[in-house]
Amino acid sequence: MGGDYRGERGSRGWRGGGNSGGWRGGRSWKEKGDRVKGQRGNCKRNTAYSENSPFVQKIQAFEKFFTSRIDSYDKDEIERKGSILVDYKELIKDEELVALVPISNELRDMPEKILDCMGLAVHQVLTKDLERHAAELQEQEGLPRDEAPIVNVPYVHSRVYNYDPLTPLKNLRANCYGKYISLRGTVVRVSNIKPLCTKMAFTCNTCGDVQTHSLPDGKYTVPTKCPLPECRGRSFTANRSSPLTVTVDWQSIKIQELISDDQREAGRIPRTIECELVQDLVDSCVPGDTVTVTGIVKVSNAVEGGSRNRNDRCMFLLYIEANSISNSKGQKGKDSDGGANKGTTLEYSLKDLYAIQEIQAEENVFKLIVNSLCPTIYGHELIKAGLTLALFGGCQKYVDDKNRIPIRGDPHILMVGDPGLGKSQMLQAVCNVAPRGVYVCGNTTTTSGLTVTLSRDSACGDFGLEAGALVLGDQGICGIDEFDKMGNQHQALLEAMEQQSISLAKAGIVCSLPARTSIIAAANPVGGHYNKGKTVSENLKMGSALLSRFDLVFILLDTPNEAHDHLLSEHVMALRGGKKGVLSSATVTRSNTQDSNISVLEVVSDKSLVERLKVCPGESFDALPHFLLRKYIGYARQYVHPTLSPESAQVIQDFYLELRKQNQGVDGTPITTRQLESLIRLTEARARLELREKSTKDDAEDVIEIMKYSLLGTYSDEFGKLDFERSQHGSGMSNRSQAKRFVSALNSIVERTYNNLFEFQELRQIAKEMQIKVADFESFVGSLNDQGYLLKKGSRVYQLQTM
Repeated sequence: MGGDYRGERGSRGWRGGGNSGGWRGGRSWKEKGDRVKGQRGNCKRNTAYSENSPFVQKIQAFEKFFTSRIDSYDKDEIERKGSILVDYKELIKDEELVALVPISNELRDMPEKILDCMGLAVHQVLTKDLERHAAELQEQEGLPRDEAPIVNVPYVHSRVYNYDPLTPLKNLRANCYGKYISLRGTVVRVSNIKPLCTKMAFTCNTCGDVQTHSLPDGKYTVPTKCPLPECRGRSFTANRSSPLTVTVDWQSIKIQELISDDQREAGRIPRTIECELVQDLVDSCVPGDTVTVTGIVKVSNAVEGGSRNRNDRCMFLLYIEANSISNSKGQKGKDSDGGANKGTTLEYSLKDLYAIQEIQAEENVFKLIVNSLCPTIYGHELIKAGLTLALFGGCQKYVDDKNRIPIRGDPHILMVGDPGLGKSQMLQAVCNVAPRGVYVCGNTTTTSGLTVTLSRDSACGDFGLEAGALVLGDQGICGIDEFDKMGNQHQALLEAMEQQSISLAKAGIVCSLPARTSIIAAANPVGGHYNKGKTVSENLKMGSALLSRFDLVFILLDTPNEAHDHLLSEHVMALRGGKKGVLSSATVTRSNTQDSNISVLEVVSDKSLVERLKVCPGESFDALPHFLLRKYIGYARQYVHPTLSPESAQVIQDFYLELRKQNQGVDGTPITTRQLESLIRLTEARARLELREKSTKDDAEDVIEIMKYSLLGTYSDEFGKLDFERSQHGSGMSNRSQAKRFVSALNSIVERTYNNLFEFQELRQIAKEMQIKVADFESFVGSLNDQGYLLKKGSRVYQLQTM
């Protein structure tokens, strides 16, 4: 080996090699500085080395900082990625470093030079460490030490994260040019990965000499003259295949600002900014991710794709050259947990943690949070309880198991009812309180706006993905108002609600994006008033495939009640008068919105949970502010992962089996395993609400009461009786035998006449002869059409489908 020893793969977690030039041991720091002149790591590329240079002193200070922490870094990871992650908070805590380098000011004002100094300091530290280790290996193996060992350390980029303060996008102006900033937002667009040339080899056409020319910011320029003094050539040829030509991976992403409650500006669309990722930063996020980008503000010409006006050449656009990127789903761009930790963008101070501890110590946390959700809306305790459980959510199963299909943990809730009962206000309150909430209105939403859009880049013509509302609400809440006015957009929700992903196959691009969101929808029935003689499907004109995916369906009815109306008017007048209002009343029970003449499930009354949740008149109650409630919910979703205890599992199983036993009818069973999974999810959410890792029997009983409340509204008929024979997508008649008799008569007519087409008047005459009495025969025929018995073939012409 002749004394020339190179670091072996895997020795002490470090592997020698790389393409950034060799380092030979036994030399002074000055000689090493001379050798790296012109390299990426040297800050003063075009000046002679000087011991008194301020940059040399900065490098020595950083070298001392990294030497004391070298064992805490993964050297193999640094070699593989070519970068080192540096915590900004550790830099400013080091008093010795801050005394020599005013890191906060200099990193902000001249970031490129400071980052270069860090990179060269890390290079020095790693080189010395490897040389020492290589010398120890030489001595252990008895190799001659005629020459010092040669080690290769790759190009090291220092990536500073945890930089503060965060800069809002609205404060990003021309005075930020060249500054080091940190901003947080949602990724709405991601481009393809392309090679970017940072150094190009040029061959002189006169003498044939080869020189390397840097291309800063990826802008192509040609050398002005040949470096040889005896040659004055000014014509050059780019040598793209030369080993001196350096290319790196490049990717562009678009960040949209996150708007908090105190930053909302009416009439303004959210601001966006382009960010450029290079080398190890590419592929660190997908559309919908919430990221914190730290980098240098730079400018690009606004008309690089082709100018239409000569004056436009003076117009520039700001963009961020990213130095580090932290993804909320993992750390520094790595989704290490597969999104299972419900990552949020919230940060918790010590004061916040004390407040969370105080909330948890409350005697009735459920009551406190439910009544803090939307205190301006009077009553509806159980509906607010269901919305609260949706905010906390259950636990997603089998996220990291590639051999199993993940099971969703996010519950979906639908509110249907008469206008003016506060559905939209409760929906907006849920979106505002959620750590990550997206609110859309159904009548102004398109399918691509809900899911994902494939757009073409005007500059290069490449296709890119732009996230819609469901993708932007990943690991959060997506509130959809006016759900009944969405038209055909309902079909786009089917995959997102069960598989929790959005699949796209368009223009040769086939991909799938995560959409792990809870959908909270509010809808008004067709005709303006909810008809209890019809099912939910008939009231909304919506398919059963979509309705069955909702864990809870709440029916809100505006039923006159003198005592309730009196307290409701007092509450509204108090709010208008600037007072807090009456949050609840002892008279607000299920009987206000539904007849108490209910059978089957009324054996166990749901008043117990209502009594525990409502605030009685005269009782002092201090609602939680929304910003604190948001912190509490985010903490619970991120750090608490409850499981079912045997007692709660037994209660849920018994209730599910009882439901199945009660509706073993000939016409099918609307109670399926989806109801069982809903009970499990909501029970986990009930335990998570109190920051417990195990659910209890009481949790399951509370959830069962909420589920009963939902079932009573969904499956009760116009007489207030439970009718499990009417499925959500079936007929709303209390006696379904009339529909069966009618279809059977039509079958008999078809067998005689061999003609399965009927006009509307013929159908009416047949029903009259059979003495089928329905309130609205046209709705009756429409119900048969929705169920697939009759197919509308033209204007008032129907075809019988069953033979």
